[in-house]
Amino acid sequence: MCRCGPVILIALGGNLASAAGPPAETLNRALARLEALGVKILSVSSFYETPAWPEGADPPFVNAVAALKTALQPVELLDLLHGVETEFGRMRSVPNAPRTLDIDLLDHDGRVMDDGITLPHPRLAGRSFVLVPLAEVAPGWRHPVSGQGAGELLAALPDRDAPKKLA
Repeated sequence: MCRCGPVILIALGGNLASAAGPPAETLNRALARLEALGVKILSVSSFYETPAWPEGADPPFVNAVAALKTALQPVELLDLLHGVETEFGRMRSVPNAPRTLDIDLLDHDGRVMDDGITLPHPRLAGRSFVLVPLAEVAPGWRHPVSGQGAGELLAALPDRDAPKKLA
């Protein structure tokens, strides 16, 4: 759990095996790769399993949130994250398609931006598979625009399949 003041938060997920192995191993290896590239991983949530959406017949996703520190600015960091996705076999096709690795930049030290990159992540408040691990890894986090915490945002969501913590 990170109690380290403003930090950078990323969400990781995947539902297809990569060359690194099944989705949970891919997430672990992607975090190690970020560290090797100079990104300091401060804390990582538990891994959660979430049903695929919108096509429920696709394999379930494994999701997590990590808090990190880096001197990289948001656009530079997003470029680095996309490069790591590609290294692990991410192929961008149709939205919400199955994938080996997806890394989203959720929040960059509370910045609000809409110039080449949108911060905070525009769909963060509507995703239980992000909010549940986010609340675990950064319990004091507040949405930079609404001021709401992850628990408040989660409570406002309609009933959906909640992510299940993996053992």
